[in-house]
Amino acid sequence: MYIDLIAGARPNFMKIAPIIDAIKEEQKKGTEIDFRLVHTGQHYDKNMSGSFFEQLGIPAPDVNLGAGGGTQAEQTAAIMTGYEKLLMDKPSDLCLVVGDVTSTMACAITAQKMHIPVAHVEAGIRSGDWSMPEEINRLATDAVTNYFFTTSEIANENLRKSGVEDERIFYVGNTMIDTLLKHRPRFRKPPVWDEIGLKVKEYMVMTLHRPANVDEEEALKGLMDELIANTRDLPLVFPVHPRTAKMLEKLGIGHERLHMIEPLGYLEFNYLVERSKAVVTDSGGITEETTVMGIPCMTLRDNTERPETITVGTNELLGTNPEAIKPAMDKLFADEWKKGGIPEMWDGKTSGRIVESLIGILNGE
Repeated sequence: MYIDLIAGARPNFMKIAPIIDAIKEEQKKGTEIDFRLVHTGQHYDKNMSGSFFEQLGIPAPDVNLGAGGGTQAEQTAAIMTGYEKLLMDKPSDLCLVVGDVTSTMACAITAQKMHIPVAHVEAGIRSGDWSMPEEINRLATDAVTNYFFTTSEIANENLRKSGVEDERIFYVGNTMIDTLLKHRPRFRKPPVWDEIGLKVKEYMVMTLHRPANVDEEEALKGLMDELIANTRDLPLVFPVHPRTAKMLEKLGIGHERLHMIEPLGYLEFNYLVERSKAVVTDSGGITEETTVMGIPCMTLRDNTERPETITVGTNELLGTNPEAIKPAMDKLFADEWKKGGIPEMWDGKTSGRIVESLIGILNGE
C-alpha cells in the first residue's frame, strides 16, 4: 500500500505532517502502508526549508518536482509534467492531496488521468468567490476526487449538492488542528517579544497577503489607516512579506505602534497569536487556529470558505471596507467579543481517522 502525499506550499506541509505521523504509527503496528512525500516546488523560501521542516518534524521530501514560479498556467503545467513522469517511473496506489493550492489541483488531475485514485483532505470547502484562484482549484480538485475527507458538516453538504455520494465522504475533522495541538506546548517566543516589550493580551497581530488587500494602493492605505487609528494604544505586530513591505514604504505608511517584522516560523508566529488580544487577517488557516485558541479574529475579506470559524468559533467577517474596522474594534475593547467554541472533531485526532479510512479503502473494505 503505497501513497503519494502531495505538498507544494507551506500550509500543505502543516496539513501533511500529522498524516505522516499517523502513517508511521500504523507502520509500528505492522500495517503494510508506506508513503512518498512529493514536494512540487510550487513555493520555496527560507521558512519552508530546514527550520520549518525541523519545527514540525517533517521528513525531507522524497521527491522535489522543482516546478518553481511563473504564471498560474506555467506552474500548473510544470507540476503536471513533473508528476506524470514520476508516476510513469514509479506509480503509487493512491494520490493524497491537501488544501487548495495549484499543486493540489494539478496532481489530482494528473493522477486521475494515470488511473490512480485521488483522496482530497479539506474537500468540499467553498467560498463561492470564483475570482479567487483557490476556489477554482477546490472545484477542479473535487471534480476528479474519489475519496473526500472533510472538516465540517457544511463541507459535507456542499459535496452532496454537487452529487457526491455519502459513502465517498469521510467526515474526519481538521489536520491543521492536529498540528496546532501537537506543537502548542512547544510554541516559542520570537525576538520581537523582548525587543518591543510585548505583554500578554496587550498587543494585536495582523497578517495581510491577498492581492485585493495588498496590491491595490488605495485599498491597502485605507485598511492600514483605520487599523492604526482604532487599535487604541496597543502595539500592532505585522509579519509582512517583502513585497507588501515595499508597498507600505511607497505609501509612506508607518507608526510608532506598527511593528513590521520578517515572516515568522510556525512556533514563533503561534506564540504571538496565542498571547494576543486579537488577530486581524485575510488568511483562512489563521482563522481556524484562532478559533481553537479562543483568540478574537477579524477577517478582512468579503467571503470565507471556513464559515464554521464564524458560526462556532471566534472569527468575524468584516469585509474589505475600512469603515468596518472601527465598530469591530469598539466591540473588542468593550469586552463584547463572542467567546466562541471549537467545531466538532477539531480534536487533534483527525489524521488517525484519515489513515484508518485509507487503510480500509485500499484493502477494499
